[in-house]
Amino acid sequence: MEDDVLLDVTGLICPMPLLKAKRALNAMEIGQTLRILATDHTSLQDFITFSEQSGHQLISSNVNEGVYNHLLRKMR
Repeated sequence: MEDDVLLDVTGLICPMPLLKAKRALNAMEIGQTLRILATDHTSLQDFITFSEQSGHQLISSNVNEGVYNHLLRKMR
């Protein structure tokens, strides 16, 4: 799957990764995907909660060598 938008927020701590992701999603069209790269360990739970509350689809979340990789689809 090719990402429509890539957001690299490595090095930033909560709440900045989530705030920057929200801003990016606001500029996107419904159905587009946003890949977020983060190093903040709280981002895993943050994006799970955000997707549940916002209605955007969390397609995947994983971590590899300290980098969290989240993939969201804009749903509304």
